[in-house]
Amino acid sequence: MKLLALGDIVSNSGCEFVRKKLPGLKKLYNIDVCIANGENSATGNGIVPFSADYLFASGVDIITTGNHVFKRAEIQAYLDDRTDIIRPYNMHKSVPGRGVTSLDMGSYRIGIINLIGTAYTNSSFANPFDSLDEAIKEIEDCKIKVVDFHAESTGEKRALAIYADSRVSAFFGTHTHVQTADAQILPGGTGYITDLGMCGSANSVLGVESECVIKALKTGLPTRFKACESNIQLDGCIFEIDEKTGLTVSAEPISIK
Repeated sequence: MKLLALGDIVSNSGCEFVRKKLPGLKKLYNIDVCIANGENSATGNGIVPFSADYLFASGVDIITTGNHVFKRAEIQAYLDDRTDIIRPYNMHKSVPGRGVTSLDMGSYRIGIINLIGTAYTNSSFANPFDSLDEAIKEIEDCKIKVVDFHAESTGEKRALAIYADSRVSAFFGTHTHVQTADAQILPGGTGYITDLGMCGSANSVLGVESECVIKALKTGLPTRFKACESNIQLDGCIFEIDEKTGLTVSAEPISIK
């Protein structure tokens, strides 16, 4: 089977570009399932039911999220009501939503795990290594297991991927919005890339108008960030996974402009 994972989708322009390009990509590469990180898909950051519904209607099968998932209060009930959108598993158990889900593909099942890093972020999150062990147990009936690790540190991403090697089919990082040049198959058969990149503006700083970020970094003053809406690109990775072994046979990054 072929899995397309899309990097962080940024604002309206990112959502619109995914709707424009995704159907053709799925047909061209014979994609069976598309997973996308949608935590930045709403205008002004975060995710709302409207932006999530827009991505589902565009061909995304599962939405993962990250540290901005609860920035907009209206998403909380939506997370509780749906099984096709998940938040990081290692957030506190009392928060809305779930951290794992699964897709029944008929002859096989796909389990999806969403985790968040603790290095350089929020130390209140549970340990991602222990959380990975727990999450894998919840989807042990799924032959194919996929992890979106939303984390700042490349070292933490790499370490957790090696820890997961052979136990999950594909492991990809999100959050830093820059596609890394290390798509590969780890020794145990897990497909891996440190960061998928983003679906957002190539003329920006991580999808945000450059001037806003420069002002914030130069002056230290509070600055309202605005998404850049020009020169949009779509970043991701295609993992071809053996349905019998549950291991990856190829990992191909893509970047479409």
